[in-house]
Amino acid sequence: MPKMNNVLAVILGGGQGKRLYPLTVERSKPAVPIAGKYRLIDIPISNCINSDIYKIAVLTQFNSVSLHRHISRTYNFDAFHSGWVQIWAAEQTMTHTDWYQGTADAVRKQLMEIRSARSEYVLILAGDHLYRMDYSEMAQFHWDKEADVTVAVQPVPKNEASRFGLLKVDGEGNITSFAEKPKDPEVLASLVSRDDPERPYLGSMGIYLFKTDVLVDILRKDNHPDRLDDFGGDIIPYLIKQGAKVSGYSFDGYWRDIGTISSFYETNLQLTEADPGFEFFDQRNPIFTHPRFLPGSRLSGCKMERVLLAEGCVIEDAQIEHSVIGLRSIIGKGTVIKDSIVMGADWYGTLRSGAPIGIGDNCHIEHAIIDKNACIGDGVVIKPFPADKEVDHALYTVRDGVVVIPKHTVIPSGTVIQP
Repeated sequence: MPKMNNVLAVILGGGQGKRLYPLTVERSKPAVPIAGKYRLIDIPISNCINSDIYKIAVLTQFNSVSLHRHISRTYNFDAFHSGWVQIWAAEQTMTHTDWYQGTADAVRKQLMEIRSARSEYVLILAGDHLYRMDYSEMAQFHWDKEADVTVAVQPVPKNEASRFGLLKVDGEGNITSFAEKPKDPEVLASLVSRDDPERPYLGSMGIYLFKTDVLVDILRKDNHPDRLDDFGGDIIPYLIKQGAKVSGYSFDGYWRDIGTISSFYETNLQLTEADPGFEFFDQRNPIFTHPRFLPGSRLSGCKMERVLLAEGCVIEDAQIEHSVIGLRSIIGKGTVIKDSIVMGADWYGTLRSGAPIGIGDNCHIEHAIIDKNACIGDGVVIKPFPADKEVDHALYTVRDGVVVIPKHTVIPSGTVIQP
């Protein structure tokens, strides 16, 4: 049987990240911080390392500097290891002068690098999902089925069916049809793959394992009547119609697509619960990130309940509830923080303007995301907005009812942000 060193992992860095705006104003989606000290890109890279995949490429295009910096500082194998984590950035060549036009087009424009890796299989991954998966089990399934491509699938509830690409899987595990976010009742009825009345459908997780020859062949074809630029919407349906062997690998573990402000907010806050659903630390399969040499957090006179607290914080006489407090967070006396994500800071001190980084005294912050290096003055009040409310202000943004303070923003003392 093939071995995992025959697998090349290609992680898609995503587009402009409009649905995660304003967290993506200065960074790409995979570089967005999560759980106080990690970044989204740490998830698929860690899954690869834990699955013995050591040839890993990250495709980037928009706002990629911070992502490049994080990867280059974090994922370095020693001189006696053949593995690597590389950045494959969008670039102009003699044959391609435009940007990536979709997930498959991004891979198409890197076919030369893929062939140079000399791997028999290519694993396509997304850079903005939270889950823990042993890809070697999916690879073994792929090899046992002798499939051309294997798609990771997960049970989908009835009420969420229209949000996913749904796949019809027969009793042998072969995918016979596909529909992208279907809403027609007849189409939905034809896509039922499970006996479970609550979760009768199987949805694509955006994880694809290809035979390299099959991938190269489908992406190099110039005679398609339509461009095949997207894996879920174009490539997989086309291969099914052409009679290729497309299999569905069922995964029923924790998995979240963190593509919107609401999903990012809810997923982070879920990590503060006693049973969060996803644990970042697993002795056998840890999630790796950039190692930092920070002191333990120093707390004085604080009251905390359901708080995920990172290193290097200094917090005095504050009340914090159901919140994530990130690296190097400075929180002043008398401040109350509820149902919020404070991402912390990249350094201690001030911005160039002289404003002190952190949250001042006697603030009241609820239902908010405070991005890195923000300066919140004394007595600032942030209150929840209606769930359907969207606001674009010079100092803040409201998406899905969540107030987001962008990176490096200075909120003057006494500011009130409320509906």
